Amino acid sequence: MNTTYWSWERFFEALPIVLDGLWMTIFLTFASFAFALIVGFIWTLLRRIPIKPFNWIVTWSMEFIRSTPPLVQLFFIFFALPVIPVIGITLSPVQSAILGLGLHYSTYISEIYRSGIDSVGKGQWEAAKALNFSTMDKWKKIILPQAIPPTVPMLGNYLIILFKEVPLVSTITVSEILLLANTYGSRNFAYLEPLTIVGIIFLVLSYASAFLIKRLELRLNKRFDKNALAKSS
Repeated sequence: MNTTYWSWERFFEALPIVLDGLWMTIFLTFASFAFALIVGFIWTLLRRIPIKPFNWIVTWSMEFIRSTPPLVQLFFIFFALPVIPVIGITLSPVQSAILGLGLHYSTYISEIYRSGIDSVGKGQWEAAKALNFSTMDKWKKIILPQAIPPTVPMLGNYLIILFKEVPLVSTITVSEILLLANTYGSRNFAYLEPLTIVGIIFLVLSYASAFLIKRLELRLNKRFDKNALAKSS
């Protein structure tokens, strides 16, 4: 079989094989993003602790994680953690993928949270103090309801970026679409068709996600405008 040129036969033969990994790709995207949302909020709270040495350690840790390529972090978690003395933690490929990608993007999401919290007016903080709210009630009833909605479009953009980074986990043997495409290519000495399928999948899903996020952003902007108009009147 000549594998030099495009073949629709190989394309349709590879299509179901590659699609078998689509659900794993989607699962890893949302699982890693959920992990990043939680850890990102923890980073944000830790940075608000008014102890300079502790704050410096947290900030440095975030910068180190953010400045290190996610591929290196995946390799470290999957290959190095099991052989490090004392630690010796062995994680499955899927667990390593969620931890690596989630931890990496939690540092970016933390900055989004911080910008949202900083956008809450000083008067709102003073009002919570004047009403003698507990710390939990202050965050739950006043700060977060105002800080989170403006960050939704930015969080959506990072969800798309994370989705595009998921193929990195094929390097630690997670059976997502890129690994299955490469496996098909190595067995049949034909990479053009399966990799084209991977490209089409990412293009379609990324474009659809960007469109939905844009619609959500417009809806949120309209809601904020109505709220601002109601307050001004």
